[in-house]
Amino acid sequence: LSLSRLLAPCVHLSYLSVHLSIPISLSLARLLWAENNLVTGDNIIAGSFDRRLCWFDLDLSVRPYKTLRYHKLALRQVCFHSSYPLFASCSDDKNVHIFHGMVYSDLLQNPLIVPVKILRGHEADSAGLGVLDCQFHPQQPWILTAGADKTVRLFT
Repeated sequence: LSLSRLLAPCVHLSYLSVHLSIPISLSLARLLWAENNLVTGDNIIAGSFDRRLCWFDLDLSVRPYKTLRYHKLALRQVCFHSSYPLFASCSDDKNVHIFHGMVYSDLLQNPLIVPVKILRGHEADSAGLGVLDCQFHPQQPWILTAGADKTVRLFT
């Protein structure tokens, strides 16, 4: 077991999410690792309170492969979809950003990151908090969001 220190250009990290490089169950991943020396979990996204979303490719560097600044206020949550090449971020600016994030098995090819959609619908509370949490449905390309406006929304 080795320890890597990731160097994020952020003031305060709010959340991390680990991408399994292949959308399969963990028990199958352990079996493939034992048989083929296959590595999973090489990509990490990190959200920060200073509006940045950093994509780390651990095969490349301990510094971010990409730093995205699409939100106007602090990021509260970031998440990968377990079976689609999607990831999302939600923020106090009341928006949820959906991205296409394709990871290739060829180590010479960099991940592909493309903005897809901005989801709106939550309101901010009196303290200025917006969307506090977002999670993808395990099998469908749906996302659930929870806001400071005391609502949970399902975007299909």
